[in-house]
Order: sequence, then structure tokens, then C-alpha cells
Amino acid sequence: MLTGTIRAVRGQVALFLAEDGKTEAEISSRELRTAMGGDSVEISLIGKKSVSGKEIGVVTRVLSRAKTLFVGVVEKTDKGVMFVPDDHRLKPQVKIVGPEAAKLADNDKVRIRMTKWLPWPQASEAEVADMLGTKGDNETEMTSMAIERGFDINFPDAVARESHAIFEANRRIPAEEYAVRRDMRDTLTFTIDPKTAKDFDDAISFKKLPNGTVEIGVHIADVSHYVREKTELDREAYKRGCSVYLPDRTIPMLPFELSDELCSLNENEEKLAFSAIFEMDEKAKIISRWFGRTVIKSAKRFTYESAQEAINDKNVKHSDVLNELNRIAKILRKEKWQKGAIDFEQEEIAFDLDASGKPIRIYKKERLDTHKLVEEYMLLANREVAEFVYKAEHKSGKLFPLPYRIHGEPDRERIADLAVFVRALGHELVVNKNGSVSGRDLQALFAQVEGKAEEGLVKTAAIRSMAKAIYSTENIGHFGLAFEYYAHFTSPIRRYPDLLTHRMLATILSDKKTDGNALAFYDKACLHATDQEIKAAEAERDGRKYKQIEFMQDKIGKVFDGMVTGVTEWGIYAEDTETKAEGMIRLADMKDDFYQLDAKNYSIIGEKTKKKYQLGQKIKIKLVNADLDRRIMDWEIVQ
Repeated sequence: MLTGTIRAVRGQVALFLAEDGKTEAEISSRELRTAMGGDSVEISLIGKKSVSGKEIGVVTRVLSRAKTLFVGVVEKTDKGVMFVPDDHRLKPQVKIVGPEAAKLADNDKVRIRMTKWLPWPQASEAEVADMLGTKGDNETEMTSMAIERGFDINFPDAVARESHAIFEANRRIPAEEYAVRRDMRDTLTFTIDPKTAKDFDDAISFKKLPNGTVEIGVHIADVSHYVREKTELDREAYKRGCSVYLPDRTIPMLPFELSDELCSLNENEEKLAFSAIFEMDEKAKIISRWFGRTVIKSAKRFTYESAQEAINDKNVKHSDVLNELNRIAKILRKEKWQKGAIDFEQEEIAFDLDASGKPIRIYKKERLDTHKLVEEYMLLANREVAEFVYKAEHKSGKLFPLPYRIHGEPDRERIADLAVFVRALGHELVVNKNGSVSGRDLQALFAQVEGKAEEGLVKTAAIRSMAKAIYSTENIGHFGLAFEYYAHFTSPIRRYPDLLTHRMLATILSDKKTDGNALAFYDKACLHATDQEIKAAEAERDGRKYKQIEFMQDKIGKVFDGMVTGVTEWGIYAEDTETKAEGMIRLADMKDDFYQLDAKNYSIIGEKTKKKYQLGQKIKIKLVNADLDRRIMDWEIVQ
């Protein structure tokens, strides 16, 4: 008998990890006894091993549930009012009971709370927690995706009241704040953000100094001035952890009165900021740095496109400043690559939506110099703040914990798998004798695939072989960025760890101490923020996939340029190269031959014709199915 956690449920098999962190087992979905991914369980090993060599177990008891709230659709049947979950990992049949059940209709979208778990073939029971709307309605579906991942759309009343009181009390900056802050209002400052942005949490300033050097300021919304510890607002921000960005909306970490108005560094408005200001020479060497609270006034709200126009056209206002900032940013970026930073940049898609939220166009985002410019100055501020706090703690001997953003070295087994994978695609990853790789080795690999059809595949595979970037109070550096010190400082409107970084920096600058519980709190906050970030990414991925399938629904029968993105024993995964919409070609539907998986070479091969379809291969594909309910698309290969 072992206790541990169900780590994942993949198809008909669940993966179990024991409390010792080493012992693994596989469990058939029939033997889960209603357990799901994340649940703490007790299992019994049956003395047999699976094909993969792992012990086979059966769940004997579920000790605790990772999740009891689920989103799905009502379906009235002769068995009663049944629940069809959006989360297909919920395997038990679920019957909705309680006083709300009689009021429900087919296709109502609801959030239910499980009240009784019963093993198949019995139906588990649940009660309605929230009515969400009607299946297929854009508002309902987008809301459901956020709620399914644990993000509430609305703020609790107490939080809303507190936020409004702060907003009303701070419509004008108090005179005393001007007295204790560095006044940057006369220094040229501007924001550069997407066209659709409504909250502006970072701005950049520029000034030439008499000695020939330049002063570059990275100014961040001073959220910690307004969101104080142990308030309802702070507790809610902690709980959410981050903002969530769906195709048609933002679900903010902070109420809009704060995120879009009071804290936001809006054009031509005086705002409170927390700033990192650097004196730099013409070669981008930092001569001095200063951290502290400021008052700023953004002179211009640039979009990435309008800032790029200013860089390209010397007649546009502020062109000279933007070109100088861009020149210095390019030096910073070059230095980063020379130290071994890895460029994981991949194509991203965006949506044009009509008034009802329906996608009318899917397009690839253009990556401009201005995107890279902003990125480099944010990285600079994040790196320098992290180094300052780390050294302040170690020099003083005081406790100054920080939510460092860490990225460990890649797992060597996964690197070996990656090397095999890229070799099958005709490329080479240099691996050291001890099985490790450096950032430069990965840079060399990416140079081989740059501009080729398989570039995205190789980068995705490389990302999956990496350790995941997480928040931790233990600084081990950031492998992907080749930074010894790194923390998030630049987005406190939308990330809670940045707010914690601001508070710790303020503590050090004011020569104060932390209390004895600081480390334990920061440890807990790091774990929670990492979990919330993962859930937000899942919600955002759900939203993109839903809109891709919705866009494709009226295109059944059309032929697209595609690429093989995955091969399995049951089919080929392929994506449309323009919209990045991915679907499956089932081997059972390929009637021209009997195809078998060649796992070693990431391909399937026809038994008679020897026809091969390999990962990264360009193919013509025809859309045969786009099912929004099941969130799947099916292709057919066009010969």
C-alpha cells in the first residue's frame, strides 16, 4: 500500500507518484475509483508491471480532492438531470440533485459542486454552484473557461468596496507624496504597449546627461502604495495570483478602478511609480543605478506599431530618443546572447472578433524591434533589482526573501530525448559528455532550424525538455536568460510576485526589517503564484483553442497548408500553418494503406506503399470536422 498523488490521467491510464517522490505506478482508468489528477490517494500494487516497466496499481481510497467544482453542460435524460463536464478528466457519470435541478434546461451551462462520489457504473451526485448561461454563447463560454481554472470573473463585494474607497481617496496625489518622492515629471517618459492595452504598468524615460552619458528610467506603477498588506484587496490579489488574458477580455488581478485607472501610467496624467533608474554610457555599460519611489508623467502612449514608425521615420516626434533606446537595447540583447541566453521566441496568433465575439480573422503577431526594446529594459530592471535585493540580504545578514524567478538547468534524460528528436528531423544538438547542454548549444540548434518549417516544432520540443520557470525564494539563477539573478518587478498590476518584490525592495530602501514569518510567507506565496500562473496559461490556451475551432466551423471541406506536429499509434496531429489550429488525422481513416508508428523516427509508415509521414513534414490537409463541444478538429490528408 502506498500513498501519493495522481499526477496525470492520459487516456485510459493514470500516473501515480508516491510521497517519497520516487516510486511511480500506472493505474487503469477503471481502477481509479473516481480519483482525478491532483488527488491524494492510497493505492495497492498488484505485483505486475506495465509495458513501460512501471508497477501497476489500483486506487483503494481517495484521501483528498484537488478539485470539487466543475463546469459543464446540463443534459436531461431518463436517468435524471445529468452533467456533461468540459473537463474530460472527470470520468464518473454525474447527476445533478437538489432544489435547482428542476429549474435546469438542456444546454444550460453550470458550475457544479460534487457532493457524493460513486464509482462507475453508479452516478456521482452534485449540486448547482453557479448558473453561467447557455452553451455556445461567447460570454458564457469565455466565462466558463476562466471559472473552470479557478478564476472568478467578479470581485467579492468587500474587495470592490475597498477598491472604490482607495480610488476615491486618491483621485489627487497628496502633497506629502511629492515631498518624499523623486520628481521625474519633467523627464521625457512614455509607455509602449499593444493597441488593445488598457492598463499600463511600465514606462520608460530618457535623458541625456551633461557628461555625455544617458539616464534611462524604468518606471513601474506603484501598486504597493495602494494595495497594502492584510487588506481584503491584498488577499484577493494573492488568491488570483495574476491576470488572465482570454481572446476577448482580461480577467484582472486587481479591480479595473485600480488596474486601468488609479495605478495605470496613463498618458498626460501624474502617477506614482516605483522606479529603477540607470546611468549608462554609449556602450550600454551601467555606471550607476538608483531604485526608489517617484512621481512621473507619461508624455506619450505609444503602441508597438506607432513606436516602430517613430524609429523608422526620423520626422516623427521622439524618433531620436526611440532610436537611441533601440540602439542600447540591441547591445543589451547581444550581451545576453553572448552569455548563453536562449531565444525561445515562437510565432503567436491573435484574433479579430466581431461584436458577438465570433472570430473573423486569425493572424500571426508581428514581432517588431519595439517589442524587443521594451523587453530588454524590463529584463534589465528585473535583473538589477534581483541582484540588489540578493546582495543586500547576504551583506547585511538580515532576512530579505524575494520571489526570484528561477529556471534550472535541463534534465539530462530529456536532453538526450531532444537530441534523438532533432536528429530524426535532420538536425544536430551538441550534448556534452556528461549529458548536459549549454545555452550556446541550444542557440546553435535554433540557428539550424531558423526559418524552416520545423522551427516551431524544435523550439516547442526544446521548451518541453527544459525545467519550468517558477517562483522560489531560493535563487539558482535563470538558465534560459543566462542571468545569475532574476525576479519579476515590472508588472505588479497583473502579477502578485511583482507586488511582493516591490514591498521587499521598499523594506530594504527604508532600512527596515522583515518579521520572523516573512520567509515562510514568501515560500508559500511562490508556490501559489506558480500554480496560478499555470492555471492562467491553461485558461488562455483553452480560449485560443476554442476560438480556433469556432473560426474553422464554416470551413469544413476546405484544404489548408499543414504540417505534422505529432505522431502516435492512433493518428497524426497536424496544424494549419496560418492559424496554428491543430487537429488529428486518425490512422483508422487512412484507407490507402495500413500505417504503423515508427516511434524512433517520429513517423508513421505504410505497410505496403512504404509511404512515410514524419514530424515536421509539410502536407496538404482537408478539414472534415470542427467540434466545439468536444474541442477537437479532424483533418484528412489530401493526396
